Amino acid sequence: MNRFTRTLAATLGTVALLAATGASAADYPDHAISVVVPFAAGGPTDTVARNLAQAMATNMGQGIVVENKGGAGGTIGTSFVARAPADGYTLLLMHVGFSTAPSLYKKPGYDPYTSFEPIGLIVDVPMTVLARSDFPPKDISELAAYVKANASKITLANAGIGAASHLCGVMLNEAFGVNLLTVPYKGTAPAMNDLLSKQVDMLCDQTTNTTQQIRAKTVKAYAVTSLTRVPTLPGLPTMDESGFKGFQVGIWHGLWAPKGTPKPVIDKLVKSLQTALADPKFQNSMQQLGTTVLASEANPEALQAKVKQQVPQWAELFKKAGVQPQ
Repeated sequence: MNRFTRTLAATLGTVALLAATGASAADYPDHAISVVVPFAAGGPTDTVARNLAQAMATNMGQGIVVENKGGAGGTIGTSFVARAPADGYTLLLMHVGFSTAPSLYKKPGYDPYTSFEPIGLIVDVPMTVLARSDFPPKDISELAAYVKANASKITLANAGIGAASHLCGVMLNEAFGVNLLTVPYKGTAPAMNDLLSKQVDMLCDQTTNTTQQIRAKTVKAYAVTSLTRVPTLPGLPTMDESGFKGFQVGIWHGLWAPKGTPKPVIDKLVKSLQTALADPKFQNSMQQLGTTVLASEANPEALQAKVKQQVPQWAELFKKAGVQPQ
């Protein structure tokens, strides 16, 4: 094959590829979409994903299936999507852990800046500071004093390294000036089950997973981690107003596609996400769980900016807290 023939073949191949990509983008979606949640079913991120999938499926005209791939603080499912075909049929719904994994794992399996195409932010979820229902302290002030006096005896559950509950736990240790014995689980559901059965003492987790338990008084709630009180839990003070000035941790959630997903496909997904977040049914379901819908930030630019701001911020916190990557 001479040089001209090779050049012509390469050109025709490129044209064919672009034509095929354009055609697939124009027809997208023509079958069901999979949204991977890198945590166990029944947890707070799973709750957000299932509500969003229903809302997006309505306006996309195709089914959206939530697929749980938990483990290793969300890195297993996240890296799975990073390696998936860039055709818009495998998406990632992940929370702030997307930005913390590079500091917590030596080999997280993905790069937060280059492995994905951002689609947009979804919701921001405050955390709640909880304990087993028979825990002695009556309020957050008593809790702080009790924890300091009994630090070696208290267990603090989380849903695994890198999970939202782990991140909040790191901040609680810093705020209380202690280093509680942490008990990692393979998801929020088993951590909550052991708190309910009084096998562990404390848990810090998202309102999407704790609101019903707090209302039922099956756990003892002390505070929320937002700077303002949560309307669905008005009786709970904020950590900030309780004397822990500046204490704030919100668990934002975002939607991504694998790197290289065609822009026309990303554009359709962005439009679908924005339509879903404007859906009154979705908004109501999220409001009942104490979340803030980030409708104005449901775009690639906002999500990318969030990641760039959060990666170094959490890296500094972990360094200060002496958290070493695994």
